[in-house]
Amino acid sequence: MRTAALVRLGTITEVRSTAVQVEARPRPALQPYVTSYVGFDLRGFPPGLHLGTPGPSLTIVVSLSDPLDVVEADGAVPRSGRFGAIAGGLTSRSVAIRHDGNQHGVRLSLTPLGARTIFGMPSAALAHDVVHLDQVLGRDGDELVERLHAADTWPERFSTLDAMLARLARRRGVPAQPRHSIRPEVAEAWRRLVLHRGQVQIGALAAELGWSRRHLGDRFRAELGMTPKQIARLLRFEHAHRLATTVGPPSWAEVAATAGYADQAHLVREWREFTGRAPTTWRRGEVLPA
Repeated sequence: MRTAALVRLGTITEVRSTAVQVEARPRPALQPYVTSYVGFDLRGFPPGLHLGTPGPSLTIVVSLSDPLDVVEADGAVPRSGRFGAIAGGLTSRSVAIRHDGNQHGVRLSLTPLGARTIFGMPSAALAHDVVHLDQVLGRDGDELVERLHAADTWPERFSTLDAMLARLARRRGVPAQPRHSIRPEVAEAWRRLVLHRGQVQIGALAAELGWSRRHLGDRFRAELGMTPKQIARLLRFEHAHRLATTVGPPSWAEVAATAGYADQAHLVREWREFTGRAPTTWRRGEVLPA
């Protein structure tokens, strides 16, 4: 429980904010496609603008209260609108959500290589974009939202996700023809980039796979919507963001060194490009828990 004091018209009003976040892993058969479920119920925080930071995952967010108010903002994905449930692809820009201090919903993180299994399309089809969930899942998306709203507990909601996503995986998981599958070289390059958190020499990686750097970049862009170098930058940023949002975070210089940046100035440039804000400005402006 967090307690804050606000001064209004000469009187002190006590405001209580609560933050509940519950994370779960999907059933083992789904883990190649979906890395995590996160349930969140955040109440009583100051209104503001939440920046959904970019990372190496596609995202589904289902609101269990008011629709998500996605707005255009500097450094953010250039789309606005109200979404009861949203699907977002890989992007190098934040998704800006205006909130009244309360957010209640479920967030899923999908692997780019699992996009074909869950969405029935390569992740490149959603790159740098956010859409209504039913645009990619159709009636299955509507059913998923309805069942999540009907569930009363986080375990029930996570069980619902397991059941619905397993059904989609059975329907789409085995391509009818080899040409619809992901090239093993792309899958292996992705695995290496994730394993080393983006600290990989792309030219050397391409040579090990028997491809030129240009060919690896072309194949990566066709499947994921980004080049290996862009993915590597996202992975470094994700690592830095995780470090910066821990309890009692290290200094920005330590974050930069641990995440593989040349120096703190390099981190600041990258952070500003991904979020539209310098790290310290971002930290002051982000009132919701990470």
